[in-house]
Amino acid sequence: MVDRISSMLTKKQTIMRDPLSVGWKLVVSLRFLASVDSNKCPKTSEEWKTVAEVFTNKWNYHNFVGALDRKHVPIKKTKKGGSLYHNYKKFPNIIIMAVVDAKYKFMYVDVGAEGGAVDGGTWSKCIHHAIEQKRVGFPEDSTLPNDDIPIPIHIISEYDFALKTRLMKLYSPTSQAHHEKIYSYRVSHARGVVKNTFSSLKRRLRIFGTSIQQEPKVLQQITTCGCILHNLIPDHYPFAPNDVDHKDTLNTTCYVELGGRNRMSWDN
Repeated sequence: MVDRISSMLTKKQTIMRDPLSVGWKLVVSLRFLASVDSNKCPKTSEEWKTVAEVFTNKWNYHNFVGALDRKHVPIKKTKKGGSLYHNYKKFPNIIIMAVVDAKYKFMYVDVGAEGGAVDGGTWSKCIHHAIEQKRVGFPEDSTLPNDDIPIPIHIISEYDFALKTRLMKLYSPTSQAHHEKIYSYRVSHARGVVKNTFSSLKRRLRIFGTSIQQEPKVLQQITTCGCILHNLIPDHYPFAPNDVDHKDTLNTTCYVELGGRNRMSWDN
């Protein structure tokens, strides 16, 4: 195997430092791929339960296994793309559709949808059908604390996605009862992990803060590698306290901004 990949991975020796040998690079890669904590998407009921427990302990939201969102990555204008890659802000881009765990790491990433695509349509082409058809290993429905009604294990998203059995979202910001506001706050707070993850990706890998001058197919590979690299960085360089959100430990007065309107508050 080393002989087959040596021509692609061998680096020149310089006065700055000695490069790692191809053998060592292969060992590190195989060790990572064989690791049980390599940030792969869970496949069994027990793995999903572990993800849900972390969300419960860290974000006080139950039966929750991932936060779904998308990010538009600016690209150069394509020769034959027309308006296909232009989003509502009128700049060319491709979409990263991602599901993130409670530790700000990507569990599932789909890269390459055209910027003009609708979020719900993009998600329907990902693992949406596998989730709804119970082919991803989700656990059976379970009850919430102090309740006896089984609630499905689910992912949460923002308003743009269609409500499904396994996909919950905030109530409409136009009209909310008191208990709906409480629920929307909890959902908004918990799904902040995916917003923080995309912000961290942009902050730590500065290429995602600019318009990348590459064709969409090349950019797909760059973006996928960037997401993998982002999962590895926190293991060695943890997030600073101000870089990410934290659990509401006071549990008294909640604040939430609904639909970009005035900030509202209420007591739990």
